[in-house]
Amino acid sequence: MVPGGPMLVEGPVEVLLEDGSVVTSDRFLVALCVCRRSRRFPFCDTSHRRRTSRGTEAPSTPRASADPPSPPRRRPPDQHS
Repeated sequence: MVPGGPMLVEGPVEVLLEDGSVVTSDRFLVALCVCRRSRRFPFCDTSHRRRTSRGTEAPSTPRASADPPSPPRRRPPDQHS
């Protein structure tokens, strides 16, 4: 865990969501959101950086990325009959 940030997990991973669907990532290191502010939940999009613990806006600092994050792939829930 990163204090105040995401849970880092060695990938690739499959995450079972509350609705029963499965989200996968093929990355070698995956940041899972624990603050639940992410627009890409369950994956971290650094939304935790936008606010401090006191509720004030944190200064935004632009960060360059080597490559854009790949979109998560969703698999529908298993249908048991």
